[in-house]
Amino acid sequence: MMLRPRQTLLVDRTLAALDRHGNTLAVAPTGSGKTVMLSAVAGSLLAEPDAKACILAHRTELTDQNRAKFARVNPGLTTSVFDAQEKSWAGRATFAMVQTLSRGSHLERMPTLDLLVIDEAHHAASPSYRAVIDRVLARNPKAGICGLTATPNRGDGQGLREVFSNVADQITLGEMIASGHLVSPRTFVIDVGAQDALGKVRRTAHDFDMDEVAAILNTAPITQAVIGHWKEKARERKTIVFCSTVAHAENVTEAFVAAGVAAVLIHGELSDAERKARLADYETGTAQVVVNVAVLTEGYDYTPTGCIVLLRLSSYKSTLIQMVGRGLRTVDPEEYPGVIKTDCVVLDFGTASLMHGSLEQEVNLDGQLHQGEAPTKECPECGAEVPLACMECPLCGYVWERDHDAVPLTDFVMSEIDLLKRSNFSWCDLFGCDDALMATGFNAWGGVFFLNGRWFAVGGGKDLRARLLAVGDRTVCLAHADDWLNENESQDSAHKSRRWLRESPTERQLQFLPPQYRQDFSLSRYQASALLSFQFNKVTIRRLVMAANDAQGDAREAA
Repeated sequence: MMLRPRQTLLVDRTLAALDRHGNTLAVAPTGSGKTVMLSAVAGSLLAEPDAKACILAHRTELTDQNRAKFARVNPGLTTSVFDAQEKSWAGRATFAMVQTLSRGSHLERMPTLDLLVIDEAHHAASPSYRAVIDRVLARNPKAGICGLTATPNRGDGQGLREVFSNVADQITLGEMIASGHLVSPRTFVIDVGAQDALGKVRRTAHDFDMDEVAAILNTAPITQAVIGHWKEKARERKTIVFCSTVAHAENVTEAFVAAGVAAVLIHGELSDAERKARLADYETGTAQVVVNVAVLTEGYDYTPTGCIVLLRLSSYKSTLIQMVGRGLRTVDPEEYPGVIKTDCVVLDFGTASLMHGSLEQEVNLDGQLHQGEAPTKECPECGAEVPLACMECPLCGYVWERDHDAVPLTDFVMSEIDLLKRSNFSWCDLFGCDDALMATGFNAWGGVFFLNGRWFAVGGGKDLRARLLAVGDRTVCLAHADDWLNENESQDSAHKSRRWLRESPTERQLQFLPPQYRQDFSLSRYQASALLSFQFNKVTIRRLVMAANDAQGDAREAA
């Protein structure tokens, strides 16, 4: 398995920052492959034969997911688990649950570590994490402390400066959207006659006063206006609504149902069983809308979600990013046949989008795609070393003076990243029409194909079942096909710049190529390999693309 070039850059910068400071924080959004990157960081430092690392998380599913992905990135390294069920330090890398490890008796038995990696590192300032960090450093003052998170600014306003002295790098949402790994948000800021009043809502210690927000937005005329705008702009889309209070959410849910729209309500006072049942109705049942109060903000991903409705304010940009991020994931066409998702409609009836200006946490590095150290500056509030273009310190929340004519939310992605140049693989235009592209390795092949106004990504290979990878925009399909190759090949098989690939095709290759290609003296050995991969898999590729195209047509008719 290989990392994307951008992932490799973040890993290199993180390792350099660890070497320089002994600790560092890296910021990367949902969908960027944080697990792969933290695995690569740990694996690099475990190259020392006696080194030992711990990867710390706060949810069981994160521990299981991190361990499985770590094994794929570092197949030669042993792993173990320290949680409520299993308590082992036998592996070179141990995956631990903070709730279990932070107990006194367990900390006493913790071995000397060379590296502590903290997943979801915005939790690192909490007492349980600090107990683990302090014990690690007490045992080995030279141990590296590395954190990865999508949203460094904590909701309680507590900074991370006491744990991390610097930010190594940040992969931005804009990069992820431009590279096709997330869909773009299409944002509408809608004033239903409440923006002036919302602008006067007081802040509490942690956020805006949500009771005041509800007193403004929780009225029948405003709720009816919300539903009217939703029907106009997103009536066919699976939708998540964020409300200010439970009473507000109850009224919004009832209004959707009264308008003939199946909707369910989720809030923190429900039992786990009831919450799961209602989410199942949204994901696999009849409900088109799920209304919630601060429950689905973090860690919930139902990828067909295509609309986010904001009926609350957000003091922190990280909260806004988390809410909108619930609708930015791309869709796996095998898991959700016929679902085509090219963007996410965001309907903001408050002032969060206007207040924060963009979804970026504004660490959009100049020259970010180039190798080498990221240009940095010092935060005047906490003294942290952060990327030069950062306008809001990820460690303490300090805000630099910003341009009041900032780019609006809907325009923050300015250009498409050319994946063909950034890929580990060489992509071939099969027929010179830019409607069929393929790349190959030793074990796998990937291709993207254009039909009836849509792109389709297909992947397969030796001992790998051919499958549909993505349907939608060209960039999204290229990203999925490229990731398929990265997942199933190694650095040895990427061979993008190997000289022999540019040599003439072999006699055996020419035997299997159609006659017209045998007279093409400009044809290279690699192009011949891509053409043969297409030739041998043409029937399967056509079947998968046509089936997806038919499913898309059926979905349109049903709608």
